[in-house]
Amino acid sequence: MTSFSDCPQTTSKPVNFPGFTPQAQRIINYFVGSAGNTQSEDCLTLNVWTKPTASASQQKPVLIFLYGGRFANGNTHTPFYDGQALADAEDVVVVTLNYRVNIFGFPGAPDAAANLGLRDQRLAVEWIRDNIAAFGGDPSRMVLFGQSTGGVAVDYWAYAYQDDPIVSGLISHSGNALSFPLNEPSRQVSNWHNVSEALGCGGEENSLACMRTKNWADILKAVSLVLSATSDNPVRSIPPFYPLVDDELVFSDYDKRSRDGNFARLPYVLGNNDNEQGYYVISAYGRGTNVTKAQGDDFLLTSFTCPNHAQALSRHNAGVAVWQYRYFGDWDNTRLYPTSGAYHGVDMHMLFGNSEAVSGIPPTVAQDSTVALMQHLWARFAADSFIGLSRAGWPRFEPGSDSLAQFAHRNSPEWSFVNPEILVDRC
Repeated sequence: MTSFSDCPQTTSKPVNFPGFTPQAQRIINYFVGSAGNTQSEDCLTLNVWTKPTASASQQKPVLIFLYGGRFANGNTHTPFYDGQALADAEDVVVVTLNYRVNIFGFPGAPDAAANLGLRDQRLAVEWIRDNIAAFGGDPSRMVLFGQSTGGVAVDYWAYAYQDDPIVSGLISHSGNALSFPLNEPSRQVSNWHNVSEALGCGGEENSLACMRTKNWADILKAVSLVLSATSDNPVRSIPPFYPLVDDELVFSDYDKRSRDGNFARLPYVLGNNDNEQGYYVISAYGRGTNVTKAQGDDFLLTSFTCPNHAQALSRHNAGVAVWQYRYFGDWDNTRLYPTSGAYHGVDMHMLFGNSEAVSGIPPTVAQDSTVALMQHLWARFAADSFIGLSRAGWPRFEPGSDSLAQFAHRNSPEWSFVNPEILVDRC
């Protein structure tokens, strides 16, 4: 299936970043939904990739993907997340789904339900559970995986649906519940009122009904005038419409809940890239900020390295099967500028195997081998989330032992293992 419309969102403007490679803007456009897709409120669709098998009764593992985009952008109608190559290579069913973002998915209206985008995700997974057998999928072997804020949503899932998680395993790429700060609730309410007043709906608590009569494109124009909140690092800002604590789907005390083991006991894979900031410095530059190396390193540490170690440790301490990785690949056809390295999102080329379709440049042999390795491991996890990776040679996360998997280290197609604690001495 193919979704034809992205959910309403403000697409990113090009940034004339120094040293951009010829393929850089094309990669970014496909990554952030700026490739000219149509948008519509009729956008809650999903895509399913599978291939025929010899036996119609054979049920395949299922990988369900949640896109990132700071809960402000994101889409599935992009070669970045085309699931055909993964479905063909590993004979799994791949599903990607749209969910509402920005003010439409995460409004701050006092009289509106919170976190609508997260509720969209739940409804989609329920539909997949009930219908995936028709596509050859096994509803008892479904893994939810996501990147960036999609990875955050995957981790949110473990806390929100402890009693009925539906899926059998979780994978968070470059983001979990501890990664990014939330808006203050009062700020998000104020942001909502700014938009509603701009559209003539007033700033009172009954503005929701009026706002529902407005054209979505006009709402986006008003949203574009609302500033993001700053944080303690210039690399990181908080979009004006973002998940809110409702003590149902999003909580304020993930640190404590993690320490207490207050989450679904689902096998978990989590990790990040070695130079996540290599992508974020581009948008910061577009805002007029030149990020220093120290600021970029701090962002990597506090948003990815330390949160991933903490969440891996909390699962380990609770007796949950957990695996951790770090991705290092710096390939010619995915490079954004000479020192972009393993930047935020670049590992998605390894899972979906579409770097040539995205960049227009063929991959190397070593790159193809890395794609095959990572696709196989993720499929093994989907096939048996409890022991599939261990049987494939990936030891469970264990502090003090060589259990953190390194992928494409120095662009080698061979994976290796190091002690996870060597990365977290400053956490």
